[in-house]
Amino acid sequence: MKNLIYFFLVGIILTSFSCSSNSSSDDEKKNTSGLYIIAIGGKVGYMDSDGKIIINPQFDRANNFSEDLALVKTGDKYGYINKEGKYAINPQFTSANDFNDGIALVSTGDNYGYIDKEGKFKINPQFEQAGNFKDGLAIVKSGDQYGYINTEGKFVVNPQFDFANDFKEGLAVVHTGGKYGYIDKEGKYVVNPQFDNASAFKEGMAKVKVGEKYGYIDREGNYKVNPQFDRCQDFNEGVAGVKVGEKWGYINKEGSFVINPQFDGYNTGNFKDGLAAIKVEDKYGYVNREGEMVINPQFSFAAEFSEGLASVSLDNQYGYINKEGEYVINPQFAQSYKFENGLASVRDKDYKYGYINTSGEYVFNPTN
Repeated sequence: MKNLIYFFLVGIILTSFSCSSNSSSDDEKKNTSGLYIIAIGGKVGYMDSDGKIIINPQFDRANNFSEDLALVKTGDKYGYINKEGKYAINPQFTSANDFNDGIALVSTGDNYGYIDKEGKFKINPQFEQAGNFKDGLAIVKSGDQYGYINTEGKFVVNPQFDFANDFKEGLAVVHTGGKYGYIDKEGKYVVNPQFDNASAFKEGMAKVKVGEKYGYIDREGNYKVNPQFDRCQDFNEGVAGVKVGEKWGYINKEGSFVINPQFDGYNTGNFKDGLAAIKVEDKYGYVNREGEMVINPQFSFAAEFSEGLASVSLDNQYGYINKEGEYVINPQFAQSYKFENGLASVRDKDYKYGYINTSGEYVFNPTN
């Protein structure tokens, strides 16, 4: 398992360049601060929803605000600022993550520890690998094994796993002895290790792999859908994409097909707001939960809907459509990202990023 902090910092680096993400992960943090990352002349700052610069670009890297503080990088050190742009915690860390549960994962050398919002170490650097706190627990590595600590730095679940994941819906996937199982927050097995692969719970179901086939279990470890699929995805809005042979379809939580396998692609879209992006041959369109083609396949790329609009691509130009498949913002961008709080980040052909509103008007003109 790679160092957990590395993956988190990759997101920070991407944010400073693209200002937004097309990711639809449920763990993706929504920007509720009212401030948006901008870049001018190679430096990063923040604007408000009207495009007014609130914090002048001055940082080499920056992340969205989390728990009223934003992680920023100056030179080769990380620190944290408040919404006035003043340092709440001076740059001093060689790596750092967002605040979660009032605590942030940081490093001043080879080991990782956790600080509070005053910049004081709440848990001294001592871990070779560590993750963010989530629901009061964090994954850490001690020796060759992974366990979980609480916000006081005490082990709640002793290091004993070859791999461990965050808790979701009260359970965490762990790996030991070559098999995957699930534990509760006391470290007790709720589902004994028995799977060749396993994922976190979503909507009360978890996808698991036995041999070469995938199925779904409930929180007690009972099969709700027996392993029978070549690939499968998490449940969203009560349905999940599954692959049989070379085609994707969608099943309900009883395992019955609500849309028979007929779609192409390495993956298929998750349902969001009643629609899912699907691929037929080399074009993307959208279906509803009844399997009706609401928007015919015609795009070279199609993203999930967000705030009633979806980013689509045609002839290498990106624009936005509504749920009727009508262009609200004509294709004109080299890249476009999802709308959040009425704004979306877009990139022009010169690799300059700006923000538009739902009418397609620039709130902040493209800059680099």
